[in-house]
Amino acid sequence: MGHEHHHHSTQNIRLAFLVNTLFAIVELAGGLLTNSMAILSDALHDFGDSLSLGLAWYLQQKSARPGNATYTYGYKRFSLLAALINAVVLAVGSVFVIAEAVERISHPQQPDARGMLLLAILGLVFNGFAMLRLRRGNSISERVVSLHFLEDVLGWVAVLLGALVMMVYDIPILDPLLSLAIACFILFNVYRNLKPALKIVLQGIPDAAQEAAIRATILSCDKVSEIHDFRMWSLDGEHSVISLHAVVTEEMSLKQAEHLKEKIKADLLQHEVVHATIEIEYAPEHG
Repeated sequence: MGHEHHHHSTQNIRLAFLVNTLFAIVELAGGLLTNSMAILSDALHDFGDSLSLGLAWYLQQKSARPGNATYTYGYKRFSLLAALINAVVLAVGSVFVIAEAVERISHPQQPDARGMLLLAILGLVFNGFAMLRLRRGNSISERVVSLHFLEDVLGWVAVLLGALVMMVYDIPILDPLLSLAIACFILFNVYRNLKPALKIVLQGIPDAAQEAAIRATILSCDKVSEIHDFRMWSLDGEHSVISLHAVVTEEMSLKQAEHLKEKIKADLLQHEVVHATIEIEYAPEHG
């Protein structure tokens, strides 16, 4: 199951990279043909996105490597590194868009509205397809990468509406105002996705509901009465590692204790716990 998720994530990010690069080329040509500085600027922004998406694809593939002497838990956090880099690229790109929008509010320019309309339709088709694929993913890297395409989809919706309005009315200031609103929305989403990523890096409990479910699973095992010294952290937002002491109600042989540990570990696989360190302790009356 975990391998299938990883393979699906890698394929989705590869698709995102290919779609973004292809459309950046189309956008560059369209910007030159329509003489639109806004579209040319967005094309440069998309080429920057392609670099970060290529990195995300590479790191997502690398994250499938098993553990070794240097990275004993494997390379799963390399996909998290890609998510952090992409979040930074998105934030920098959004700040650039805000700066450009403010400049254009001061000095509005009338672009070729018909050419903008055609590019907007193409942009919605390309980026909308990639965004829908990525939003079905489970990894943090996929969710952050999907923000690239959410940004572009919203941007092209704004371009589409702006082009329709500017084909009828002479309101060139409309385009930078919409760009400003979209950039602020993207920055908010970057913060919302960056927060759980930083929590993983700082080894916080990944999810309170997941922790409660894991505790319930362990306590449902026969003879386990209590859990303490419970530690849990996430490798990549999907797979977790835990260590704990399980208190049992009666004495058991070494073989029985090992059997209980293996059962707990097997039960925890349903919660994506890929490694568990379990110590067996006895209740005070059996100590």
